[in-house]
This record gives sequence, C-alpha cells and structure tokens, in this order.
Amino acid sequence: MSSTFVTLAEVLECRGGPLLEDEVWSLLLGTAESLVDVSYKGTVILLMYLLMYIISPTSLLLSATGTLAFKNCTLSDEACTFTAPEMLQGRASSTKPAVEKMLVYSLGMTLYWSVDYHLPQNQPVQLSDHLNSLLLSMCEDLAHRRVNLNSILESCESQHKASLLPPPNRVIGQLVEDVFHKNVPLRILLGCHGM
Repeated sequence: MSSTFVTLAEVLECRGGPLLEDEVWSLLLGTAESLVDVSYKGTVILLMYLLMYIISPTSLLLSATGTLAFKNCTLSDEACTFTAPEMLQGRASSTKPAVEKMLVYSLGMTLYWSVDYHLPQNQPVQLSDHLNSLLLSMCEDLAHRRVNLNSILESCESQHKASLLPPPNRVIGQLVEDVFHKNVPLRILLGCHGM
C-alpha cells in the first residue's frame, strides 16, 4: 500500500459529497487518538501543534495505510473558519488544557464541515443525535463549554464497540484508496500525453 497522503478536502472533492457517519466516527477516533498521544508527550509539543497547525480539511492528512498526520495551515481567511474564537480574538492561552480546547474546536469544525460538504441548502446534515451532539459540543464558542479530548476518545471507543465499526485505519485507508482509484484514468491519460 502507498504511504502517500491526501487531504480530507481532496477526499471530499473526489467524492463530490459529504462523509458518511461511520467515516466521521473513524476519523474522529483516529484524530483524537493522535491528539491524546501528542498531549501526553507534553505541553511544548502540543503548543507546537497549535502554533504550526490549524486542523482543517486542507491540513488533515490521510494515508492509504490508515494513518493520520497534520500539515502546516497558515491563518488564512479559509482557515479562520476552523480556528477557535479565542485564538482569532487574541485571547488564546498557552496552558495545556487551553491548547487542547482550541484543537478540539478546530477538529470539530473540520468534521462538521465534512458532513455538510456540497449538501443542498435545504437538506439537513444526516447524523445521529449522538454524533451531532458530540460535534456541536466540540464547536462551542466558549472554550470552557467544549468537550475535552479524553471525553471524545471515550465516546468514539464506545460507539465503535456498540456499532461494531471497522477499525479507523481501515476506513481511513479506504477513503484514500477511493481517491487514488478515481484518479487513475486521469493519471494514465496524462501519462500517455507526456504531461
């Protein structure tokens, strides 16, 4: 399998529509596991994540092997949509809990965006109450009202067990493979014309 990464935005663009609920649960679990792992490594590393990365559809990277990574996402107009209000207002704190809450907001906004991707204006997002409630609690404007990473992780693990969902790495890998398979004819065509 390829270890090449694609962005969440590329997955959605290739698909032409939103993520399904099971895919969101898998991305949420995989990302929460990654962030909790980073969090346990210390505040300095977590601060580097915040200062260097805003989790957004263009900075969340998925690989065919099912791993996740993050790339640099500058604070552009597009990234502001996924940036915690306290960071935009210059009130961001550098404490570990505050940094975590900003990352939670960013992740929540990114995943909520991915379930609303290209839906007609009059069509509501198709999510269970459980997932919708969790994502909305991640996107709270007030940091102290946002859910923390450990609670997200517990919710995801519980959902995966109760629903017998496949492991996140399998779902993530399939999302990436779908992008590669859909783009194969274009790559072959371009290759044949020497581009």
